[in-house]
Amino acid sequence: MAASGLLDETLIVVMGEMGRTPKANKGAGRDHWSYCYDVLFTGAGVKQGLVVGSSDKIGAYPASRPVGPEAIIATIYEAMGIDSTATIFDTADRPYPIAQRGKPIRQMLA
Repeated sequence: MAASGLLDETLIVVMGEMGRTPKANKGAGRDHWSYCYDVLFTGAGVKQGLVVGSSDKIGAYPASRPVGPEAIIATIYEAMGIDSTATIFDTADRPYPIAQRGKPIRQMLA
C-alpha cells in the first residue's frame, strides 16, 4: 500500500472502544477497561513511528499525555483535511461541534 502511494491519501485508524483490565480476573479473563487503551494511526500525513503518551508500569492508567476520544476524533478530522472546530446543525438548527471541542494531537500531524 505504501509503495502504491495510497497511504498518502488514506488514513487508517485501528482502535477499539475500550482496553482490557491489566490483571486477569478470577476466571483467567480480562474485563472491559476504559482507563487505558491503544490507538494506531497510519497514512494521510500522520507521522510514522511516533508514540504519544505512556501508561503506568502495569498498563492500568495513563502516566503521561492522556488522550481522550474527543482528541482522537479531532485528530482524525484534521488528518482528513476537515476543520475539527467546525460545527454542524441538526434539523432543529441546534449546533453540534463535530469533535466535541476536542483538540487534535498536533505532534502527530505532518
